Amino acid sequence: MLDISELSRLSGFSASKLRYYEDVGLIRSVGRRGLKRLYENEVKARISLIALARTAGFSLLEIKEMIGTDGTPNLERNVLVAKADALDATIKELTSLRDGLRHIVKCTAENHMDCPRFQRIMRVALTKKKTAAKAHRNRPSND
Repeated sequence: MLDISELSRLSGFSASKLRYYEDVGLIRSVGRRGLKRLYENEVKARISLIALARTAGFSLLEIKEMIGTDGTPNLERNVLVAKADALDATIKELTSLRDGLRHIVKCTAENHMDCPRFQRIMRVALTKKKTAAKAHRNRPSND
């Protein structure tokens, strides 16, 4: 058994984050020692899976669906493939942005605003910002 402070120390998650994860059903305490919540040792694996999924960009709702409430993860391959594809798209976008920034640093134009590539980078950034804002407005909140 681990109390919440031990789990916090081992996982790197704050006690408040662990309490929140319990409140939303991602982890479950099994009792108390004084005022401290107690967790079975298996919760470390769930916390690791939560950390990995958050790093990959999954929402808490998606994670809850993946790890369930019974402690047996249900990692659907099609969901993982879709997230991997989304990460590939993000990597491609960030790589392009990085390359554009490196071009700007080396650009021989007297003013960056006169550089056609810089102009294109700014247009793409604005278009992506508008698209992301629209998608955010149309997306149900699950975090």
